[in-house]
Amino acid sequence: MRLGSKFSEIVKGKLSLGARILQLGGVKRVFRQIFCAKEGEKLSKASQCYLSTTVGPIAGLLSPLYLHSKVAFCSDRSIKFSSPNGELVRIHYKVSIPLRKIKRANQSENVKKPSQKFMEIVTMDNFDFWFMGFLNYQKAFSYLQQAISRAPNLIQK
Repeated sequence: MRLGSKFSEIVKGKLSLGARILQLGGVKRVFRQIFCAKEGEKLSKASQCYLSTTVGPIAGLLSPLYLHSKVAFCSDRSIKFSSPNGELVRIHYKVSIPLRKIKRANQSENVKKPSQKFMEIVTMDNFDFWFMGFLNYQKAFSYLQQAISRAPNLIQK
């Protein structure tokens, strides 16, 4: 799966996200604003990545939110869609997965290009979320594993 038609587009998207993070005062403030996290909530390190969707990959940030006991993803850019009354509305694409609903997290890689690594989160109802294009894949997977392990008795093995 390609993450963009050109490398320059990917870099431009990452720079755009970086500018937005700086504008809002950091990654923690971005997540607090988008996910209504409380001021005292401990946030894990956020990882830039792409979420695979039926319309293609969406660039954004993935981070465990400990107080809310969930893993959260938010797109870099807002997405346009038509509201029920026909107006064009712009919203950020958000995913929130409660840790207690995660059955497992899997690592995967492209067999033809082992440098392309993927992370799959499977929920109790067998819905799967695929993340890819991490700047530091191992750290991102480690943060996810730590979040899952901090939710003892909530995760079925």
